[in-house]
Amino acid sequence: MILIRPAVTALLLTLAASTVALATEPSGCDKFKWDIARERAALTSADRQKLASGVEIAAIPATGIVLELRPTAEAKLAMPPERAPKDGTFAGLTRITAAPKAGVYTISLSAAAWIDVVQDGKILKPAGFSGATDCDGIRKTMKYELRSQPLVLQVSGAPENTISIAVLPAAD
Repeated sequence: MILIRPAVTALLLTLAASTVALATEPSGCDKFKWDIARERAALTSADRQKLASGVEIAAIPATGIVLELRPTAEAKLAMPPERAPKDGTFAGLTRITAAPKAGVYTISLSAAAWIDVVQDGKILKPAGFSGATDCDGIRKTMKYELRSQPLVLQVSGAPENTISIAVLPAAD
């Protein structure tokens, strides 16, 4: 009879659960829940605005942005992220000072990372989420109901020190 220590059992169960989660994650651009052509084009556009973390911009750009990130401990985020970032990852933020027109927007990321959308000092909950691996230029997209007031986009848990973000009015 082989005895397995509780710590080893817990580790094996965690690894098995992680493998199952990865195996069930959709793969390919056609696996998103809605059409992502506009978001993908904005995230890969040559005219994306490059921003250092912490920079304020007047309005939501018509195309995507490339946000330079910092090691998480140096990022000076506006609020603690809703999901604790893993060690060795990057984080950053940008403030959009002009109020967008109220409505539903897609906020999309080029890579696996966590995004918090902050308005009026509160982290907004997404109204919808879609993501897939193996789709060049886009990793996930969320729908948010934005109010007509300034907002903060803060990214954490990114594996690289830059990430592309696109904020676009949602297509119906």
